[in-house]
Amino acid sequence: MADIRKIPVDIQIVVGLVLLTAVFILIPQLSDSAIRTVLGLPMVLFLPGYALIAALFPKNDDLDGIERVALSFGLSIAVVPLIGLGLNYTPWGIRLLPILISLSIFTIGMCIIAVVRRSNLSEEEAFHVPFRQTYDSLQDEFHSESQSRLDKALTIILVISILASVVTLIYVVVTPKQGEQFTEFYILGSGGMADDYPVNYTLGDSGKVILGVVNHEYEDVNYTIDIQLENQSLQTINEVNLEHNQTWEQPVTVAPPFNGTDMKLQFLLYKNGNYTESYRDLHLWINVSEDVND
Repeated sequence: MADIRKIPVDIQIVVGLVLLTAVFILIPQLSDSAIRTVLGLPMVLFLPGYALIAALFPKNDDLDGIERVALSFGLSIAVVPLIGLGLNYTPWGIRLLPILISLSIFTIGMCIIAVVRRSNLSEEEAFHVPFRQTYDSLQDEFHSESQSRLDKALTIILVISILASVVTLIYVVVTPKQGEQFTEFYILGSGGMADDYPVNYTLGDSGKVILGVVNHEYEDVNYTIDIQLENQSLQTINEVNLEHNQTWEQPVTVAPPFNGTDMKLQFLLYKNGNYTESYRDLHLWINVSEDVND
């Protein structure tokens, strides 16, 4: 079994972030948290490219730090769409789980290659992220007696500014601006498509349509649906309680009780018990003929 202490720290961090991201995506109790978004961004925009750069350039003098970071972002933006394009031609398609598995396999695979290539180099030649040296240098900056109070104050302000920028970026990402508030209300034919509606009936017969409601109101909403023919109520559907972005879809049977031509069959949607005026209104024009057998 490989000694984890021999695995470079940066590779340990990359693999750890990949596994942690998978945990926050696959476990339902964690998948709705903001941490998933925070972990998902580097998983898509940085880690695949960094792992590829680590595999391609194992030596310390192959690239400098800025070049590695820039190429990590650039190659991630190039690699992820290519993986998505490949998935598009597989039975799994471009969905969350196949993308997660593909990116994880690619990133961890590149990390393994990077570890093997670095292990064949001397400690001085192999690339490593100087975490300890950076920490020590920062400590020296703060405790150096040669620095004036002004220099120390500026250093502290710089560090605080960087931290504030990172926190602000995370806040903007995990709390997106609330968009337009609206509700989708639609009718589908019995085949689940927006056509082939039952509009010609014989008195005593019935037809079936599919009603759908999608809540985009950024709050929980209680809907009521009233089905009317020529302003006469035929059926009422109560207690359609939906959370934000939740969808309700259900087949509804319509049985016209009287005959007529070009009659207006209305589907009225009411919101949160406000029956003064319908919130959404859909309708079909139907014909109902008498039963010739009567």
